[in-house]
Amino acid sequence: MNDQTVLDLAGEGSHSPDDLALATYAQRAYLEYALSVVKGRALPDVCDGQKPVQRRILYSMERMGLGYTGNTGAKPVKSARVVGDVLGKYHPHGDTAAYDALVRMAQDFSQRYPLIDGQGNFGSRDGDGAAAMRYTEARLAKITSLLLDELDEGTVDFTPNYDGSHDEPRQLPARLPFALLNGASGIAVGLATEIPSHNLREVAEACVALVKSPQLTDEDLFALIPGPDYPGGGQIISSSADIADAYRTGRGSLKVRARWKIEDLARGQWQMVVTELPTGVSNQRVLEEIEELTNPKIKAGKKALTADQTGAKATLLAVLDTVRDESSKDAAVRLVFEPRTSRIGQDELANILLAHTSLETSSSINLTSVGIDGRPVQKSLRQMLQEWVTFRQQTITRRSQHRLQKVLDRIHILEGRQLVLLNIDEVIAIIRQSEDPKAALIARFALSERQAEDILDIRLRQLARLEAIKIEQELKQLREDQGRLEDILGNPASLKRLMIKEIEADTKQFGDARRTLIQAEKKAVVEVKVIDEPVTVVVSEKGWVRARTGHGHDATGFAFKSGDGLYGTFECRTTDSMLVFGTNGRVYTVAVANLPGARGDGQPITTLIDLDAGTQPAHYFAGPDGAVLMLSGSGGYGFLARVEHMLSRQRGGKSFVTLGEGEQICRPSLASLPNASSVAPATHIACASTGGRILTFEITELKVMEKGGRGLTLIDLEPKDALAGAVAYTRSVRIKGIGRGGKPREETLEIRSLNNARGARARKGKAADLGFKPTGVERVQ
Repeated sequence: MNDQTVLDLAGEGSHSPDDLALATYAQRAYLEYALSVVKGRALPDVCDGQKPVQRRILYSMERMGLGYTGNTGAKPVKSARVVGDVLGKYHPHGDTAAYDALVRMAQDFSQRYPLIDGQGNFGSRDGDGAAAMRYTEARLAKITSLLLDELDEGTVDFTPNYDGSHDEPRQLPARLPFALLNGASGIAVGLATEIPSHNLREVAEACVALVKSPQLTDEDLFALIPGPDYPGGGQIISSSADIADAYRTGRGSLKVRARWKIEDLARGQWQMVVTELPTGVSNQRVLEEIEELTNPKIKAGKKALTADQTGAKATLLAVLDTVRDESSKDAAVRLVFEPRTSRIGQDELANILLAHTSLETSSSINLTSVGIDGRPVQKSLRQMLQEWVTFRQQTITRRSQHRLQKVLDRIHILEGRQLVLLNIDEVIAIIRQSEDPKAALIARFALSERQAEDILDIRLRQLARLEAIKIEQELKQLREDQGRLEDILGNPASLKRLMIKEIEADTKQFGDARRTLIQAEKKAVVEVKVIDEPVTVVVSEKGWVRARTGHGHDATGFAFKSGDGLYGTFECRTTDSMLVFGTNGRVYTVAVANLPGARGDGQPITTLIDLDAGTQPAHYFAGPDGAVLMLSGSGGYGFLARVEHMLSRQRGGKSFVTLGEGEQICRPSLASLPNASSVAPATHIACASTGGRILTFEITELKVMEKGGRGLTLIDLEPKDALAGAVAYTRSVRIKGIGRGGKPREETLEIRSLNNARGARARKGKAADLGFKPTGVERVQ
């Protein structure tokens, strides 16, 4: 490629008006691709609930005669034959994609109402794949009549297939909202969908209620559809408010857990038997999780099992003796858990299993679908139902117009025949004598061409007297049908009554009981009982941590590794938390109860938290959740924060202190303790810069920031100056620094000296004659 070609591709250099810049072309091409994926592959249609490949499979099978005639189903055929027909006529993609879609529509554990009746191995909920399509057979399930029965009655538009040789429907005339009945899952370009399945009776009742009263309140609507109804049952433990919020916004997450029963055995023994699993969870997955918990493997980059792994193993082995999978054809799910002893509480065993395995999990809701207007949008439950109701009204209208036209055509023909029978001798004479009997009949009796052609095609047996009676009876029935259809088309109330009647009839035929129990429960959490007692947390300069029982220890008696020393001690309780402040401004949490004992040098804090790459522990604090700390950075900014706002359950901590480029976090300072008589609440803040300037001001000039951040300006720094530290105090502070020859120096400033440096926050402060360069500030009183 030469330089000129590069310029032309970039949209530069000489070009004609028809040329397109590469950036513009790429943008258009990608948008077209994205739209194709969104609408043509990944997202379901809100009207019929089907993705294009599913719609094509169902339509192809219907045209192959694999549906139901009355109550009699067609003989199933090889799945390979169905896939071949779909690929050859409608879906020019890989056979694997089409067969996978067919298999999913036949799995009763994937779809609440399977659309395909499969014979053979169609996989299992344990993740076993289906047999090859040359071995399995398929036909349409009876419920697909709700999707396909009205297909040839003018209800939906048809479009040419990929090569124009066949026509295929843009949508199926769904008599119920299958987008909610069976749900859908898919990932497109920039969009994803996760629609859970629902109960047919509940959805139908909601549709009827919306048809009767479009202004139905959300509370009444959610009372009719209280939540999803998963194929495998289970129990939704989220509150009704959480479910309502997810339905109202179209996005949310529900907590789902397994259902079980307790079976009593001989001699007072018992076992816990799980009979229903959360959606998407298999027997095999639960067994693998238990194996991983009871026989954990050392994680990559670690030399030993983590504290979490060791704790989970001990907790589970203390209550669980044996687990067995007794699932069979008679019981799709039967997981048996035997306790270590019969004295273990049944609720205790269940709670530990729920907390550590997928027996309790989350199920997401994302009601994104292609709307009736053809646009992919995240919708609320109400919007999905309303759009389907609108679609159904359109299909009933088009069906009625189609049927009315057929009725009028038949009436037109029969009226011509009736006229013939009244003048049969004259008609016969015209036919025998006229050179153009068709024109002669039209001229004599004012017939239309269709009527004349029909009369000329009549068989002699249809001229009998009995036939005239049949025509009269049929005309009477047809005129009644005409009046009924015209009433439906001309009267919205009649159309709504018909729609409600059909929904109720379909509900009576295909409705079933709810499988998933909806009962709010608290999330299962394994509570570790901690004895509340006093401890002293000892932290070394290199980040080794340990906890000594009791208070009042002499810090000079603590031993450390060679080259290490004391960072600080914190007198607290076993129920308190330890905070680790990273050089990146993140705050990491470790429960004091989880700290190693005082025997030895302790344990590196880095083994208890997950630091980001390039981050090191900078400072530490241990104390109660209600303690207030003064936090600051070398840039001269700071704020107050409560310990409870900095806590995180994640080993990776949480971002809390915002630092500018090149800035460092200063040592935290305790401002107040809850209900502590030994430590008086601080009344002032003292700031010291590395240039030797000191500023003090009242603590009320700062505010507590719950979400952290950069804070307010503490002291106005010179261009090459930095904040050495900021401390909350009551009477005196200690300034630490480095004197001549690199020797550590410190100076205690009493309240009189500090008052001399008093000023408003964000001022420059006063130069102090310390004789050394400050590196930090500590509270004395």
